[in-house]
Amino acid sequence: MVYSRLSQVDFELDHLPDMPPACRLVMTTPDHFDIQYVINPHMAGNIGSVDKNKALRQWNELKEAFATCGLPIDVVDGMPGQPDMVFCANQTLPFLRPDGSKGVVLSKMHAAQRAGEVKHFESWFSDRGWDVFDQIFNGDIDFEGMGDALWHRGKRLLWGGHGFRTDISVYETITNGLETPVIALQLDDPEFYHLDTCLCILDEATALIYPHAYTDDGLALIRHFFPRVIEAPEREARELFACNAHSPDGKHVVIQRGCTETNQALSDYGFDVIEVDTDEYLKSGGSVFCMKLMTW
Repeated sequence: MVYSRLSQVDFELDHLPDMPPACRLVMTTPDHFDIQYVINPHMAGNIGSVDKNKALRQWNELKEAFATCGLPIDVVDGMPGQPDMVFCANQTLPFLRPDGSKGVVLSKMHAAQRAGEVKHFESWFSDRGWDVFDQIFNGDIDFEGMGDALWHRGKRLLWGGHGFRTDISVYETITNGLETPVIALQLDDPEFYHLDTCLCILDEATALIYPHAYTDDGLALIRHFFPRVIEAPEREARELFACNAHSPDGKHVVIQRGCTETNQALSDYGFDVIEVDTDEYLKSGGSVFCMKLMTW
């Protein structure tokens, strides 16, 4: 079932099956990262502006920050001609079946410039024995993986963003194929074009959000299912991608440096904040969450 309004909800979170949180990270090397086109508002004016050496240092700093959290990290080589491949949350949706077997849904990228990235992740997962699901969506529709589809920590529940990069119709296919409910959130601001730019699921009960990125229906759904909601201030959410943070273990939160108010709120809730600098990647409309993929 796909739920897009609170009035449709007919279950409680406690009644959903548990699902082990993802326990591995995947990162893609930034060897070919660049800004060569404009496919989101953040890229405008930044073509050709990437400092490649600085971007590599920042990528290594982020990798070290994730390593501090104790999860293993797999690395995929970036490919020539794929300048956005470093944002490896977008090309796939990994999932775990109730019997413990692993599968991955391949994305259908909205922007033609990024379509070629998907085949490299298809090969990577296939080589490691994952069941790969390609072309499961009918018609000319878009789906951008874990940029828009986020697993609720510890539960068989998917949060699905739509409106800019993903069509809501894909979630009917996903809810049936993965046997999991989907809560669909319509995104309402083009600067927050993926769900991972305005929703960070910290643990089973806590979410970090930018509230003005959603419709009223979406905001009501978030507040219903998360007893604790931390709101990032506009400047930190819009300019520093505060909500594109990531908690790989439900304890630490890796976040762009300078999110002062957000970091204080996270600390007040008992999270250990790890600041990193991703400003070369902010020019392209991505930060911490975009630059990794969680798997099992």
